[in-house]
Amino acid sequence: MIERHFNVTFVAALALREKQIQQNYRPVIAVHKWFARRPGTLFRALILSEFSGHPIGENFYHPHHLPDVRVFDPFMGGGTTMMEANRVGCSVAGTDINPMAWWIVRQELLDLDVDAYQKTGEQLRAHLEKEIGHLYRTSCARCGNRDARVKYFLWVKTAGCEACGKDTDLFPNFLLSEDVRHPKNVFVCGHCGELFESEDRKQPEPCPHCHQELPLEHTARRNKATCRHCDSPVSYPSASVPPHRLFAIEYNCTTCAAQADGRKGRLFKKADAADLAKFTEADERLRKMRPKFIPEDEIPNGDETERLHRWGYHHYRELFNARQLLGLELSCRWIAAVKDQRIREALATNLSDLLRYQNMLCRYDTMALKSLDVFSIHGFPVGLIQCESNFLGIAGRNGAPVGSGGWLNIVEKFAKAKRYCVQPFEIRHEGSRKIEVPIVGEWIGSVRNGQHLPERREILLLCDDSSTAKLNGAKFDAVFTDPPYFGNVQYAELMDFCYVWLRKLLGDTVPEFLKPSTRHQNELTGNTSMGRGLEHFTEGISKTLGIAAKRLKPGQPFAFTYHHNRLDAYIPLAVAILDAGLVCSACLPCPAEMGASIHINGTGSSTVDTVLVCRSTGRFPRRWLADNAAGLAEIVRRDVESLAEAGLTATQGDIRCICFGQLTRLAIWNLRARWDSRRPVAERTSEVTRWLSDFGGVGAVLTALDEKFSRAQRKQSWVPESVLRETPEHEDEVSF
Repeated sequence: MIERHFNVTFVAALALREKQIQQNYRPVIAVHKWFARRPGTLFRALILSEFSGHPIGENFYHPHHLPDVRVFDPFMGGGTTMMEANRVGCSVAGTDINPMAWWIVRQELLDLDVDAYQKTGEQLRAHLEKEIGHLYRTSCARCGNRDARVKYFLWVKTAGCEACGKDTDLFPNFLLSEDVRHPKNVFVCGHCGELFESEDRKQPEPCPHCHQELPLEHTARRNKATCRHCDSPVSYPSASVPPHRLFAIEYNCTTCAAQADGRKGRLFKKADAADLAKFTEADERLRKMRPKFIPEDEIPNGDETERLHRWGYHHYRELFNARQLLGLELSCRWIAAVKDQRIREALATNLSDLLRYQNMLCRYDTMALKSLDVFSIHGFPVGLIQCESNFLGIAGRNGAPVGSGGWLNIVEKFAKAKRYCVQPFEIRHEGSRKIEVPIVGEWIGSVRNGQHLPERREILLLCDDSSTAKLNGAKFDAVFTDPPYFGNVQYAELMDFCYVWLRKLLGDTVPEFLKPSTRHQNELTGNTSMGRGLEHFTEGISKTLGIAAKRLKPGQPFAFTYHHNRLDAYIPLAVAILDAGLVCSACLPCPAEMGASIHINGTGSSTVDTVLVCRSTGRFPRRWLADNAAGLAEIVRRDVESLAEAGLTATQGDIRCICFGQLTRLAIWNLRARWDSRRPVAERTSEVTRWLSDFGGVGAVLTALDEKFSRAQRKQSWVPESVLRETPEHEDEVSF
């Protein structure tokens, strides 16, 4: 059982490493972007802790085959549960109300002839090279090579000055590259537009081309700027799509790379007349076309899309420039003609994933010197500097992609993902060494052929509301899931960005793509613009958990991950678990986000999930009960120490979330005997709220923690280390 065989320290150490570079540990996630994916190592550990009969530290790296176990995930999202359970031989069923989630999991689990797929991908790139390859060439400013490959085009937004009628650049600052992955800091001059290098980032010398100081008074911030022509005030954004000016290029020159002159760093240049003419060529060619696949869909109102409307974006096509639209239209036309359905669908999925790098919301990371995809912060960021990636991708001397965001990158990642499905592995750390451990005998998919005996596994994927989905009436041995975290991610609003393209390309052949949007009134996320608050979330999560619990065999686990920065977002979970007649038998902390993530690093957010394990009957260690805040503080203290031994130094945000989870567990335990699920949702919510208040709330627990909390870091910044700790074999347990 999980309560006995799960080891927080062991699993946390694995999860910490995985979340740093998740694609290296679980390559299958590269099939397509999904949001806030939980560690595959965590769900593997949960499944094996429950069904292998041994402590997780003893058999994590061993192959497993569990054909008699049936697993259900009512919120399958990016498919972590589906893949981990299917990999160890379980029969799996999953539902998700979002058609993009359904499609992504389908692509992860479907079989694919990888060699044939890669060959077709190469043919697509060859076609695009012939059609538009020259639009991604530039002249090297160093050696004059006219065939240098553009890695990134850098654009700055401009705004018109009402006083003089001229456009002014909206540079937030003039730094293009930091001296981290480049020998020196690179600046763009706000007067002449030339690029120059400087040793000093804070006080760069005057521009060597025009000999003027950087015009810092003309930088843009807080929707205000000063016109560089007449010094009049300029405000932004306006009601129309903001114009952009191409000002710089990062490129790759094979001639310079072959010269052994000791030069290090990247190659940058000011966009010249030939570069501007190539974009004009793309624009004119697009105007003459009759696009078949560029969507004309409007961007609906929403919590995340409201920002786009504020900036004048009202149609999805307006989020792309002409060169990007040209490349996407040509790609869609070629993909639509591919005869092999499976490969056609794979390439269509690639195009959908490529969109997040091929749009005019991408930003340029001045330290890492790469494009940041549109979803890097789980929203629609509208910055002042945009980064346009090479559409085709660039192959380096060893054939590996140079830069990010092109077709070469996407196809390589997808092929690696599908090869991992055939031969999955785990990574074991021994000191500073990383050892790839093949798990021979495990595989991901529905059918296994090749050199092995034919084998078929049961997979049921439904694009449906999980509370009404038809699952053939069968009982399940476990429910493992990662439900929506109230309003943390607006899945549908974000995924519509990809869906409108994928629907245009494949809609006639995929019934699940009939609807114009992935949005659904029953989606379980808090959303102000759609009037979905905590009551909607409570009712929906209660209904879903209740129906899923009825499909469980008695005493079997219903385990799910959760974290939120507000305690009131946990109350719906307590109500739902109590309504379902379940008891929370374990509350296990586990790292689930990367602290260095753009949307987390430097904030007070938590990287730690609570894994809530629930059952209708069972037992758990008596030491997990507490009668007061001081007793619960001791439980939280042990959790924090277990994470520390895994290498995670918990921040104040992490500790709060651990407290929230443990408080939720105790509330369920103490309210279970008198709970009446027939009352209105407001009354049930109030009862949980009242119990939490009477207990003292999170404040009392944090006060009891004293220095363990007060001395913890307030913001996220960590580097994991690994130390393992054994847990006691025998416990005094409580039955229920």
